[in-house]
Parts: sequence; C-alpha cells; structure tokens
Amino acid sequence: MARAPSLTQSMSGVHTWVGLLLGWALFAIFLTGTLAVFDKEIDWWMAPELTNQDQGPVVAANVAQRWLQANHPTSSSWNIALPTERSPRLAVSVDGQRRGENTPLDAETGEPLAVRDTLGGAFFFHFHYTLHLPRLLGVWVVGFAAMAMLVALVSGIIIHKKIFKDFFTFRPAKGQRSWLDGHNASAVLLLPFHLMITYTGLAIFCVLYMPAAVDALYGGDRQALFREADPAAAAQAGRGFGRDAPKSQAPAAPLLALGQFVEQGEAYYGRGMVAAVSVTNPGHADARVAVRPVLGNRIELTKGQGLTYDGVSGALLHEPAPARASLLTQRVLAGLHFAQFGGYPMRWLYFLCGLVSCAMIGSGLVLYAVKKRKQARDDRFLAVVERLNVSVIAGLTVACLALLWSNRLLPATFEARATAELAAFFGVWLATLLHAMWRPPFQAWREQLLVAAVLALALPLLDYLSSDTTDRVRLSIDTAAAMMGLVFGWTAWKVPALSAKGRSEPLLRVRPAGAAQ
Repeated sequence: MARAPSLTQSMSGVHTWVGLLLGWALFAIFLTGTLAVFDKEIDWWMAPELTNQDQGPVVAANVAQRWLQANHPTSSSWNIALPTERSPRLAVSVDGQRRGENTPLDAETGEPLAVRDTLGGAFFFHFHYTLHLPRLLGVWVVGFAAMAMLVALVSGIIIHKKIFKDFFTFRPAKGQRSWLDGHNASAVLLLPFHLMITYTGLAIFCVLYMPAAVDALYGGDRQALFREADPAAAAQAGRGFGRDAPKSQAPAAPLLALGQFVEQGEAYYGRGMVAAVSVTNPGHADARVAVRPVLGNRIELTKGQGLTYDGVSGALLHEPAPARASLLTQRVLAGLHFAQFGGYPMRWLYFLCGLVSCAMIGSGLVLYAVKKRKQARDDRFLAVVERLNVSVIAGLTVACLALLWSNRLLPATFEARATAELAAFFGVWLATLLHAMWRPPFQAWREQLLVAAVLALALPLLDYLSSDTTDRVRLSIDTAAAMMGLVFGWTAWKVPALSAKGRSEPLLRVRPAGAAQ
C-alpha cells in the first residue's frame, strides 16, 4: 500500500506548481508595481517640456485663478492641481473636460504649456492591477494571482523547516543549490513585506472580491455602503464638486483669492501638503472652495477628503471627520499598499523591497528550470518554461525601458504618441518572446540582459540629448536607471555561456536557404 505524502511533501508540490503557473503574471505585477512606486516622478520625466520653477502652491493657485477667470469665467467648476514635491507642475481643468484631461500652465506667466502626449508613469500603475486587460477582468485576474501568491508564501513557510538557517546560507557557483539559496534568502528576508503587500492588495478590492455582505445588507448598492461608512465625504460629494456640478442660479459675487484658501489648508495639513483646489460656481454668491491634501499624507489613505470653504466670505464650512473603525481599517490597509506616507525614504524602501520581491519570484521560476534540466533535457514543457522565463523576466524589463526610450525618440508633436508608446512596449515585449523561442536559453538570457543593460545605461544620455532641462526628479530617475543597468550588465556577464551542461535547442528553427526539405 502506497504511503500517503506528508504535509511537507504536499505543500512542496503546491508551492512549485502555484509558483510556476502564476509566477509569470506575478513577476509582471510586482515589476510594474515597483516602478509605480515612482509613477508621478516617471510622469514628470516623460514630459520634458515641464520645468520646475519652484513656485509655491499659494502663488501657483493665484496664477491658475487668473487664467481660469480670463478663459473659463462661466464654467460651473474649476479644478487646480498644485505643484508638490513629487509632481512640481501646475495644471487646471474645467467641467467640460474629461477625467484626467487638463491644461498645464506655466507657474510664472500663467500661459498654457504644450506638453507631449504620453502614457506616463500611470501606465505602470494601471498595468500593475489590471495587466492591461479590461479593468474588471484585469482586477479579477490580478486578484487570483495575488491569492496564489499567498498560497505560495504560506506553503513555502511550511516546507522550510529550517527557514532561518536557510536565510543565512548561500553557496555561490553551486548551480541549483545557489538558486535555491538565493530564492530562500530573498523570501525570508522580506517575508513580512511579501505577506503585507499581497494581503493589502487584495483588501483594496475586498468589496469586489467578496460582494455577499453588500448584496445582503444594501441590496448591492455600493453607494449606500459608501454613504453610511463615510457620511461626511458623501455630504461633500453631494454639494456638487466635480465635472457634473449644476449651473448656479445665485447672483454674481467676487471669488476670494484662492491662495488664501491654500494658506489655510497648509495651516491645517502642514506646509507643502496641499495638492489641489476645486471650486464650484466661481463668480457666484454660492461659490464653494475645496482644498485637498496630498494623497496619503498619513498611513490612512484619505483620497477625496478635504476642507470646504465659502468662496465669497472665506468661512470654513466643513472639515474631515474621523472615520469609522471599519472604514479606517480599510483605508490603513490601502495606505500600506500604496506607500503614499513617509516621504521619499519610505518610497525608496518600498522600491527596494519590490525589487527583492521580483528577485524572489524570478529566482523561483529559474530554479524550476535548473532543477528539471538535469532530469529531462528534451522535455518540451521545460523548453516552454525556459522561454517564458526569459521573455517575462528579461523581456519585460527590456519592454519597460523601451517605453521610456520611445517617449524621447518619437517626435514631440506626433499625434497619438501615447498609442505609439503603447505599441512600442508590447511590440518589444513580443519581440523578446520570439527571440527567446529562436535562440537557445542561455544565449537568450545573456543577449536580452545585455540589451536591458545598454538601454538602462544609455538612458541618462538620451535624457540629456533630448531635453533642455535637468532637475532633481529627472536626475534621480536617470541615476537609478544607470545603476540598474550596471546590475543587468553584471548579471549578463554571470550567465554562463552555452555549454554541454546547459545545452538546449531553440523552439523556432530557421532552415538555411537551399537546405533539403
């Protein structure tokens, strides 16, 4: 009678197959999520026409107000995005513009700026939680992958009985043993981060993933849940802020300078912590001004909340009320995932942790191939795994860098530039897959990593040649890219040359011209 597998053996199988089959999607999710930590900085880098003029938010608000009064005096709502530490740009929008559409202004002269059409860092953010699928489908796919990540983490904890010993053990140049040591060390080192970032990612969409409670208690009406959980924010939304604000029937009245509302907002939230100003019914007696803080100025993610003032008298009408315990819990979990708190030290910490997470997932995928290569050299499934490993780990990295290069190589006035950048990203990624299928695995690894190294190392030079301005944000991105380029180059150098031990044939064969059929 066959002996039943032990718990450790069962969990080992679960860990291997869940990690393998979902690992490629998880690597893409974690890599783009790591880049999205600096999404606003990437936005700024990809719009070299913008310059940091060191205008304070008070002055910038007044400049924007003068432009709006001159060009959109009859609009029912104004929205002003103020310069912040992460995004030192001034932009305005009015009720007739679609969400995300705005007009950048020169913070000194108030004149509109011609800024190139670009995907910006928001592409990495949206790819992170949708994989560029239709939004609802993408959120579900990413949620399934996140649940698989939790399963892989828990099963990994179970199968590593000597988890702390494994963390302090690394044997270089030992083939499969070295890959296992690296995988274990990267997993154990940041195990709390892996668990936190995965769980909080699921918690953000908890109502979507587990709608039974909303269906039972509110008849599926999520807005009813929102109104009961946060009545203050619901009341503020009901006062007509936004694109759909109705036309005012109140008599005309002068609007106070918006700079003074920003000053009051900074007195409440802190210096430099005001991100936006919204005005409804400007020029009328019932004008209202909302001052909103920088997203995530605390761990609690407080998007959409703010101070509301009478635009004519300047009286404070509303300030955020303490959230209920359930809503506060959800906001804190979301805040932990988005890492909007703690300033740049926290963002760099999340970025480095994200890179280690990518290393953990990538080393796990490679470990499977290294292990199976010893057992079955002609295994077709192994051949597919090896090619997907190359195109997802190295190829996606090349595609992300190609997106940045396309931003600068495409003419600034080219129509549909954002679409062309998207085509460049997916076109290069597809090319890396075809290259991985055509070349033997070790050669494909080395060549794609070398391409990534060249693109990353040359990015600062491209930035210098294609833009007239250099500031702290762009210089930081250039420096980080150059450092990653050194890492890619070192890794490519360490990839062993094609040898008898690692010999593998390409999946796609090119028959020489004139060869026998």
